[in-house]
Amino acid sequence: MEEVRRLDTVRAYNEYLGVDTLHPLVSVVNFDEVPIVMQYRHYMGIYAIFLKNNTCGDIAYGCQTYDYEDGTLVFVSPGQVYGIHSHGKPVIPSGYALVFHPDFIKDTHLGKMIRNYSFFSYEVNEALHLSKKEKETLADLLQKIASEIDQNIDKHSKTLVVSSIELFLNYCMRFYDRQFITRSHANKDILTKFENLLTDYFTSGKAAQLGLPTVAYCAEQMHLSSNYFGDLIKREMGITALDYIQSRTINQAKAEIFDQSKTISTIAAALGFKYQQHFTRLFKQKTGLTPLEYRRTN
Repeated sequence: MEEVRRLDTVRAYNEYLGVDTLHPLVSVVNFDEVPIVMQYRHYMGIYAIFLKNNTCGDIAYGCQTYDYEDGTLVFVSPGQVYGIHSHGKPVIPSGYALVFHPDFIKDTHLGKMIRNYSFFSYEVNEALHLSKKEKETLADLLQKIASEIDQNIDKHSKTLVVSSIELFLNYCMRFYDRQFITRSHANKDILTKFENLLTDYFTSGKAAQLGLPTVAYCAEQMHLSSNYFGDLIKREMGITALDYIQSRTINQAKAEIFDQSKTISTIAAALGFKYQQHFTRLFKQKTGLTPLEYRRTN
């Protein structure tokens, strides 16, 4: 089994690369200044953002691999396993890494908002691909963060660095929005597959066997992470993936309710509801009527 090394601190990451640690909780690494290194898979205890300028092997991220292209940005959060398969050969990296410990943003606005940057939980094949101008914008921000870290630490240092990291992440959100738009044709294919998946789920009897379809289940069938799938659906349809699944469930229920031979409890079970009252509650929430009221009205 391939060795997985732990990198729980910024210092440990810097020591792995052979660079100096100027701040114990945050670091910007310029890979052009790093000597040749051997790549390993690492359990990350810190946040890490990688911007590479060259192809340097296949990224391993969890159980997924991806051919790391020029100008690709990948995000790693604490608790994830990350590494690059260099196939046993030393690598000369180029680009940047921004790493910071969770303690660095604790009790800050960024610390409270970090979960909103859902791309930290995207799979590696959902990485952000940058245009030349976008890459220059982010590289400039990284250089400014590095310059601030390189100065003598004073009472303003943390505020300035944390604010710069937050600005960096906000730019990433903008660039991801652009990527969703430019990939709208591919996204339409995903929406079609999503629709067909739900149709099959309800008509094949899977709902009765497996329960209500979940966002995680649908994302897995699409070979996407839950966060990326959810963000894609929200951007393309204007509602959450859960809202859409629930609406499809209720539409299916409406068709079933017209069949007078079926009881409400039978319909609820066939749709994947463990308890009839949960079905009744959701149905009334979406339609304003209970299932029985809807049957009588129609």
